[in-house]
Amino acid sequence: MEFEKLKKIIAEVLNVDPDEITMETTFQDDLGADSLDVYQIIMGIEEEFDIEIPAETAEQVTTVEDAVEMIKNAVN
Repeated sequence: MEFEKLKKIIAEVLNVDPDEITMETTFQDDLGADSLDVYQIIMGIEEEFDIEIPAETAEQVTTVEDAVEMIKNAVN
């Protein structure tokens, strides 16, 4: 469930096909996201899941799987 919502957020921010996004997808290498894009994705995650993500945690996110784990940890 987190993955599907996250794919939607990423696709919206980066204007990519959600079907291209997998758990192994990296934000910078595979999707060409810069730090501002990643920040916008984190903001979207915070809004969608009603959570707050510390900057130190957000900086460690490099793959979609990292983001899903971050969401799961923040929600629980």
